[in-house]
Amino acid sequence: MTPDPKKTLECQGFVIILSILSPADLSSLRSACHNARLLAESGKWPHLRTLPKQFPPWSTDPSHGIWGIQHLLHPDMPSRDIFAASYFHDAIIGTTRQLLGCEDADLIMELYNLLIRPSRDFQLRWHRDDIAPSASAEEEEERLREPAWHAQWNLALYDDRSLLVIPGSHRRTRTEAERMADAYEREMPGQLVVELEAGDVVFYDNNILHRGVYDSGQERMTLHGSVGHRAGGKARARNVLQHGVGEWVARCGFGMLEEGMRERAEGMRTRLVEMGREEGGQMGFSQED
Repeated sequence: MTPDPKKTLECQGFVIILSILSPADLSSLRSACHNARLLAESGKWPHLRTLPKQFPPWSTDPSHGIWGIQHLLHPDMPSRDIFAASYFHDAIIGTTRQLLGCEDADLIMELYNLLIRPSRDFQLRWHRDDIAPSASAEEEEERLREPAWHAQWNLALYDDRSLLVIPGSHRRTRTEAERMADAYEREMPGQLVVELEAGDVVFYDNNILHRGVYDSGQERMTLHGSVGHRAGGKARARNVLQHGVGEWVARCGFGMLEEGMRERAEGMRTRLVEMGREEGGQMGFSQED
């Protein structure tokens, strides 16, 4: 019997779905990502994740080195049609509906980015995406009690062992050892390396304790996305709008997608525009580094 994705996510904070891409889709996405990387490295795409900064805002100067490319659904992104078809893919959205217990009409388009091999070895510190490390145990506990109202995933186009997590940490405050540990601690108690083969996707709670370890000698093209629930309100608005998606989403159309997928995409885009208006646009950043 296949484990229930929702129960697995609730229990351990992440769930892996195997082989969601056909060989043709995998090849097409690799080609699109290769072209996006060339565009970014040549200075012709300003929406980057640049070394050595971990969190937004990032520099637009690729000479610092790049570890990610932002806004794959941007109307000016070449190959956007290919990226959009993977973001609104039935396997992705179907799993998202399972995890959130909702229908398409509840879903909001959020972020879609590409994580790539950096020009030099690079690491992210242990963190929760939307809870600052300075939070007290009481603040942390209060935030962790709040519903997630989103699904977040990494879809690997090459084998990927970059994500480290501490299973179950999304349901509790940090232990004293975790609070006192070095931000880049190599052997945190209970840590696990999430191992993905090409075509696998991992969905994970963005407030699980996790970090990234990126090897400059290992090819990496991993699509990093999130979809929100309309009930998320201000908390999700901050997490999404800090990345600048509100600057272009109103210009974004999905007429090139197949009929059912097109309707889903347009509905999700419209709800993102509405969320931005209701919550007042840019709302600051979740992290300071």
